[in-house]
Amino acid sequence: MNTEELKKIIKEYQDFAQNVKLMQRKFKFEQYGNYVFVGVRRAGKSYLMFQRIQELLKSGIKKEEILYINFEDDRLINFKTEDFENLKNAYHQLYDFKPIFFLDEIQTIEGWEKFVRRLADQKYTVYVTGSNAKMLSSEIMTTLGGRFLIKDVYPFSLKEFLEYNDVRINEENWIYDNKILTDVARKTEVYFYYGGFPELNIYEDKRQWLSSLYQKIFFGDLISRYAVKNPNILRIMIGKVAESVMQPISCNRISNILASTGNKISINTVIQYFTYLKETLLMFSVSNYAASFSEKETVKKYYFIDNGILNLFLFNPDAALLENIVAIFLYKKYGDGLYYYNKNVETDFYVPQQKLLVQVSYSLNNQSTLEREVNSLVKTAEFLSCEQLVIVTKNEENTLDVSDRKINVLPLWKFLLS
Repeated sequence: MNTEELKKIIKEYQDFAQNVKLMQRKFKFEQYGNYVFVGVRRAGKSYLMFQRIQELLKSGIKKEEILYINFEDDRLINFKTEDFENLKNAYHQLYDFKPIFFLDEIQTIEGWEKFVRRLADQKYTVYVTGSNAKMLSSEIMTTLGGRFLIKDVYPFSLKEFLEYNDVRINEENWIYDNKILTDVARKTEVYFYYGGFPELNIYEDKRQWLSSLYQKIFFGDLISRYAVKNPNILRIMIGKVAESVMQPISCNRISNILASTGNKISINTVIQYFTYLKETLLMFSVSNYAASFSEKETVKKYYFIDNGILNLFLFNPDAALLENIVAIFLYKKYGDGLYYYNKNVETDFYVPQQKLLVQVSYSLNNQSTLEREVNSLVKTAEFLSCEQLVIVTKNEENTLDVSDRKINVLPLWKFLLS
């Protein structure tokens, strides 16, 4: 790639990065750490980079010492592996400093991991972002060795969302302030339906922004990147998964559903498509703790990484959105240590390391619903010897004593802020 063009881009981004209006996130950077930030598109990875750049500038680092590049810049569409060295040389033709590298959305460039490993070996400080879980493959992680700190970046949590919107939940005893509680309730509704993508906050038409983001993920991160031959089949599949978000779903069932719509697809292709959906970080899966090894791999619950994206697909969304948002919260906290339990009795979420069971029910006002949810929870707790039992509702709160066990019934906002 042309060195003069690279010089121009380097200088342009130096001015740009220092003037970005930040959406501050609480993140403590290690002074000498190299980082790989991974997350779904628009989760806030670039803003973490800009946050770090501006921290460095305030500490006395000159803007000329910053080398920030966004590889989704259309001027870099022909950037190849060999151009990494051209980029480095272009910088050194401009300056005598040892730059701090910020390489944004680098997953599009084949062999990027070898270049950033070499930079780290040469004692450069390097920050990298990517929108594909393949960046965490065993091959890439072997190349990066112990040189990089890997951090997952998610859309805002409810706490971050409230703080960004100036809801004062850091004040002492805020929970007894009716005005703050009203603000929390109002903003939690927005978060519930539209999710936590940081950039979404500046838009009035949130659904339109989310639809545009989904189309970008669908066509850019799925269809184009994986060369999917029949986009319509994948589109229908995503819609069917969204409709089934509260239920375990098998690859065989998805194949049969698609066949019934006139779209014949093999089980192997369904498995491959699920891999793509998880690699683009649009979805994550939860396995049945009680299942056999083969069933753990073939029958799972699938959840969307953000409620705003899921809500695009649903007509009566509330129950599904409630379970999805609880799943996101628990997955961010426990990762692959999160399961559901289904063997004679079903419980929505199980965290073995915490002896924690979580059931999700929109409301417990109906007596039969209350009995069903409580009985499932207590039976599972007896079998698994669990000590923490929680039912998350949309707005209700209570403490139940059943069979010598305490069940905490929590409204969604309180659970998400716990």
